[in-house]
Amino acid sequence: MTKFGFQLYSARNFQPFTNVYPLLAEAGYTHVEGYGAMYASLDDAGLDGLRGDLDRNGLTMPTAHFGLDLLESDPARALKIARALGIEAIYCPYLLPELRPQDPMSWFSFGQRLQEIGKPIRDAGLTFGWHNHDFEFATLEDGSTPQEQIFAGGPELAWEADIAWIIRGSADPFAWIESYGKRITAVHVKDIAPAGTNIDEDGWADLGHGTVPWKDLMARLRLSGVRHYILEHDNPKDLARLIERSIASFSTY
Repeated sequence: MTKFGFQLYSARNFQPFTNVYPLLAEAGYTHVEGYGAMYASLDDAGLDGLRGDLDRNGLTMPTAHFGLDLLESDPARALKIARALGIEAIYCPYLLPELRPQDPMSWFSFGQRLQEIGKPIRDAGLTFGWHNHDFEFATLEDGSTPQEQIFAGGPELAWEADIAWIIRGSADPFAWIESYGKRITAVHVKDIAPAGTNIDEDGWADLGHGTVPWKDLMARLRLSGVRHYILEHDNPKDLARLIERSIASFSTY
């Protein structure tokens, strides 16, 4: 079976993480994905403690999210964190609404900015890329999308493709995989609840209990050589249920 990871942002409301790691390991997850608030402010002892927690549970952290500010202002700090935790791939995950460009050229320039930000990461031998939400798939004035402009401006950017957000952006994930599959090095695996359900979970669902055609998507993604598959649910109400049902579904893909 393809190894399955877990984005720890999904468990941010179920602290402490020291209680989450054993649940993941027991269920069969092999790796986790970190996010900036977990480690950006940790000193050396804190980073060592986090690495120790992962090691004790047989988990690795090959991928992680780092905020744009840290990546741009202190890449040496980002690399220090990556080395301490064994991170192999760094993804910039988000751009606040008030900071988002409004026209094609500005999005292209943002791609160039990401390309430059990623240089010290790539030079250190790590993968660097962008993680999408839904706003990157809006149609711009020239008919292109922000995601296309980001990739045009950043020719060396890898892509952590969040398939469910592509769908929420009213785009076809199969078409995007076909066009940019060579960029995809990691995938967020999450599900969308049927319309009008799971309102208290922001419309998301445990994997295999929603509407995303994951069996077909996995067959296509495997042809692209994706390295990491990572479960995410933005607002789960029952963490144990999410962990157990999702990996059971993933094992059938």
